[in-house]
Amino acid sequence: MKLTILGSGTSHGVPVVGCGCPVCQSENSKDKRMRASLFIEGNRGERTIIDTGPEFRLQAIRAGIKKLDGIFLTHAHADHVHGLDDVRPLSRETPLPVYGNSETINEMKERFSYIFRETQHGGGKPRIIPIAVSEPVVLGGLTFTPIPVKHGILDILGWKIEEDAADGVVYLTDTSEIPAASRKIIGKLAVLIIGALRIRPHETHFSFEQALNAALEIGAKQVYLTHICHDYLHGEIVEYCRNFMKEQGLRGIPAEPSYDGLEINL
Repeated sequence: MKLTILGSGTSHGVPVVGCGCPVCQSENSKDKRMRASLFIEGNRGERTIIDTGPEFRLQAIRAGIKKLDGIFLTHAHADHVHGLDDVRPLSRETPLPVYGNSETINEMKERFSYIFRETQHGGGKPRIIPIAVSEPVVLGGLTFTPIPVKHGILDILGWKIEEDAADGVVYLTDTSEIPAASRKIIGKLAVLIIGALRIRPHETHFSFEQALNAALEIGAKQVYLTHICHDYLHGEIVEYCRNFMKEQGLRGIPAEPSYDGLEINL
């Protein structure tokens, strides 16, 4: 399995419109953070994506995405779904299933209501099949298990991706709480990709410290932070993670910020 971080930024992306802070002015490519999204490639040719944010078209071109077998949504906020129309070229021949919890699917259908009603010919629409799920979804050799988490007061999903008998990958973005029942679903992990907005607390997102503490409790072998705002440079977050793990006496567990274009091979 191969994972590609298509975007590692929070809802406004980085650089932020109109901002002159050091992060937004940085020339380091790792400080350019499009809206959060993950591309998954299975060993049998499966191609799937978690979330289609506003930059999906640009992300797909950069990653060379030529087909998709399914789309998995965490929730229906704009920074996670507003690129959905750009799957049109990838759904011409075969409609794409779009999976999420019932709240997400219902809101997605409202936001993209034109897809599901009769409209004039010309211009085209994405061909998608909305599917509300609460049980694992199997696509080829990949199994996607929904993980209920809290995003403030909202009930959203993370996703566990497993291939064959290998330890899984878990993707949790926009998370402020992981219920005990969901921790049991997570189980043994090879990689955890977890949302971590900044150092300062936030009502609906984990801070760096909260995300790393959650990662330690989960016990992932490798940890990447995502959905990062513009408070800190990539290098500063690398140093924060290194110091955190050193203080915990856990030098052997890699924990670092992700960045756009990062490839993880399992």
